[in-house]
Amino acid sequence: MLYGFAGKILHVDLTAQTLAVEEPSEAFYRKYMGGSAAGLYYILRDMPAGADPLSPENILTLMVSAPTGAPVSGQSRINANARSPMGGAIGDSQGGGFFPAELKFAGFDGIVITGRAPHPVYLSIRDGEAALHDASHLWGKVTGEVDTLLKNEFGDGKAQVLQCGPAGEVGVRFASLVSMATRNNGRTGMGLVMGSKNLKAVVVRGTHPIKVANPQALSAIARSAPKKVSDNQDTDRLGKFGTADGVAGQNMSGTLPTRNYSEGQFELFDNITGERMAETYLQGRDTCYACVIRCKRVVSIESGPYPVDPVYGGPEYETIGTLGSYCGIGDLAAICKANEICNQHGVDTIAAGATLAFAMDCFEKGVIGLEQTGGLTLRFGDPDIMLVALMQMVTNQGKLGKVLSQGSEIAAQIWGNGAEKLLTTVKGSEAPAHMPQAKKSLALIYAVNPFGADHQSSEHDFFYEEGALPNNLVHLSEIGLTQPPEPGSFGHEKVRFATLTQWFYSMLDTLELCQFVYSPSWTIFGPNDTVELVKAVTGWDVTIEELMQVGQRRLNMLRMYNAHEGFTRQDDRLPAKFFTPLTGTGPTSGVIVNPEDFEKALDDYYNLSGWSSEGIPTPEILSELGLSWIFNPDLQPN
Repeated sequence: MLYGFAGKILHVDLTAQTLAVEEPSEAFYRKYMGGSAAGLYYILRDMPAGADPLSPENILTLMVSAPTGAPVSGQSRINANARSPMGGAIGDSQGGGFFPAELKFAGFDGIVITGRAPHPVYLSIRDGEAALHDASHLWGKVTGEVDTLLKNEFGDGKAQVLQCGPAGEVGVRFASLVSMATRNNGRTGMGLVMGSKNLKAVVVRGTHPIKVANPQALSAIARSAPKKVSDNQDTDRLGKFGTADGVAGQNMSGTLPTRNYSEGQFELFDNITGERMAETYLQGRDTCYACVIRCKRVVSIESGPYPVDPVYGGPEYETIGTLGSYCGIGDLAAICKANEICNQHGVDTIAAGATLAFAMDCFEKGVIGLEQTGGLTLRFGDPDIMLVALMQMVTNQGKLGKVLSQGSEIAAQIWGNGAEKLLTTVKGSEAPAHMPQAKKSLALIYAVNPFGADHQSSEHDFFYEEGALPNNLVHLSEIGLTQPPEPGSFGHEKVRFATLTQWFYSMLDTLELCQFVYSPSWTIFGPNDTVELVKAVTGWDVTIEELMQVGQRRLNMLRMYNAHEGFTRQDDRLPAKFFTPLTGTGPTSGVIVNPEDFEKALDDYYNLSGWSSEGIPTPEILSELGLSWIFNPDLQPN
């Protein structure tokens, strides 16, 4: 018996308006595990080379994994994959909430979506029965309204909705997928891909819980979570103050990106912390299915210039960074309002805020003027102007909005005049609010990550440097990291750390486990706990080595997609801004990524990965990972 999985993949051809159900073998599930790797299997197997991201030929996959829906913390995640409209590389994005578990309860481990519908449609799945419906009446409506309408149409308030939002309909390049009007598959423009297919939403409802191999072992893991949370200062504070708990610490260490990544400290940081949110606008703590940490924020503002509806949740650390310190904004209410706008329209807050900060920097430095901004005086520190520009951006309206809706890299191409020197993009995606100038392993991972700069594709330096907390080092030793280097180093051991933790995080994005619950260092469950979870759910006698190889396999699949589309070492590059000394005061003033050290680290990383000097997986490593069929199309995929 196949435990953990529903055992079915739904194939949706929007052009032909047909639905088909596939039942993959147990060998398929054990090899790819679900999530990102399973989605990439179909993309690499079936999508023609050179497919335009917004064409019917682009394949969009939505995948969960073995633990999804199990009654244990941190498992309700879903992965979206397609070719990204941000820079043409592979797109990859994770989101949480209740939709992932509900999809499993409805009878499916994933959905493979091809073609383009002749008119707006939505897909419904109820206990294994799928159908397409007209969605013309939903087109143009904000996410909260669509969520309510579809639940009413479905006749079940427990149904869960994943939608593209109006931004994905009108061509905003960094549009996200949204569930619960608050949970985003935010990065790499997956909302625009869904919108380009005229697919407004997927609504699911299921009543069949998954069967696990060892319920007693699973229950023991689940019961251990509450005490582990209270005993772990990091996860305890994560629950109390959300990811925004990191604002003060990042500022103190000089790693809070400020005014378009020019400085590492923000003089108004104390106004925008998680603690300040808890003291002012926090109405409650939300959670994902069966998770005890409850890190999601719910804010409400009833009076003042920036009213906020609690339906749209509250800002994460990345949102506070990109729409706050990036833009020089120290008004928490304005940031909460910006978060509401992004969730209503379905856009990635990292790309939105970083693009606005880039535009402000361009205006302040004279790269652009009032002609390019449509008359807006676009300066750092003005919350009202920030919100006006944001609304233009997410609706793709106005002279400025039509440019910024395409992201900062395309804006730089349109504006010219040296604008490219102010970018923070890698492979078309804006960098998140963790500074690679100070966290050297992130400089490497930002560059080599197949879908652009990402802060959750590896562990961060301070967890594996001399002086790190003993418990963090114990967990890291479980994946072979036992010799922490000195702080700020960028040598071989730091590259090993980046590589191995990237494989681990890649495995989490295939098992679809939350990185705030499972990680190789700081969370309540470490590598060995992850092994025990997979054993309890599936009954497979897995090892940490097998699971790490799953992560390595998924990473090589991502890289091979890019290689087929012409990506090489030249695309594993950081923006010039990261090689420019940081200004301001504090511990990172004057700090840069050293170009020579970066090139050496890149060579070392490729070598550790088994790739060529151009960053292409070799036939040998693909054979070792069971992926020779990707390198040689004549071989039958399995």
